[in-house]
Amino acid sequence: MSTSQPLKKKEDIQKLKNYFYNKMEYRNYALITVGLNTALRISDLLHLKWKDVYNEEKQDFYSHIYLTEQKTQKNTIILLNDAVKKALLLYKETMKDYQSENYIFNSRKSGNKPISRVQAFRIIKDAVDVLGLEEHISCHSLRKTFGYQAWREGTEPALLMTIFNHSSYAITKRYLCIDQDD
Repeated sequence: MSTSQPLKKKEDIQKLKNYFYNKMEYRNYALITVGLNTALRISDLLHLKWKDVYNEEKQDFYSHIYLTEQKTQKNTIILLNDAVKKALLLYKETMKDYQSENYIFNSRKSGNKPISRVQAFRIIKDAVDVLGLEEHISCHSLRKTFGYQAWREGTEPALLMTIFNHSSYAITKRYLCIDQDD
């Protein structure tokens, strides 16, 4: 089995987002945008509910997500940046059955249940194949892309190690697929 890779080129990231945006598949556009901007594992991402990100009383998005990671059971706080809020708002405004108790990335077939990890993988894989992106891109690539792009922008390695809960920078470099060319 191949190791998932981050999207290293910003134009590839934009192609992936535009693929869903241009097809008016706003749920999938939001899935990609939130994944790329939060570094959440797909299991945590898929289990977000609207009430986790949107304040009904104020009719506005929260500034941060507060959650307990499923894998590590660690409490974490994630910033909701403007790109995430914009993508979620676009999706929310086009939904027919918005309810704050619903999962954001709701299955269209299963009532109030999130899409499965397998379905999320299919969504990403199908787009990557159509776009002709050659790297091994998977759901985990969204998380890795966040880290790789943050590293390229000058984020301190220690901060990335903390975000990913790694014990050394060598592990983080390997995780982000940072090689000699980088």
